Amino acid sequence: MKWSHVQENWSAFYEAILEKWPDADEAELDEIDGDQRAFVTYVAQITEAEPSDARDEIREWLAGELPADVVMDPMHDNHSINLSAKYVPEGEDELADDARFGDDDDYPDDGDTERR
Repeated sequence: MKWSHVQENWSAFYEAILEKWPDADEAELDEIDGDQRAFVTYVAQITEAEPSDARDEIREWLAGELPADVVMDPMHDNHSINLSAKYVPEGEDELADDARFGDDDDYPDDGDTERR
């Protein structure tokens, strides 16, 4: 991913940032507001690392996937589903409904949205 994705959707990345850097603080992230230099400085501060090491760590983090709640479009979603195929047993279609959870068509449309 690119820093522009992070900057444009800054608050959507909080969970991913906190997962990577558990010592980060949401109030501090609010202050940073997507500023890359400020984020590098902040990561260096909380990890007690040199700014160049923090920059490398952030660069490595950026090489990962975009969080699903940042990019929600059919092309990205279908790509993610297809990538999940490696976890689906052989012979099962990763795009098919999972019978274990039932099918919405099996329920009468009586206006009751709660499933029994």
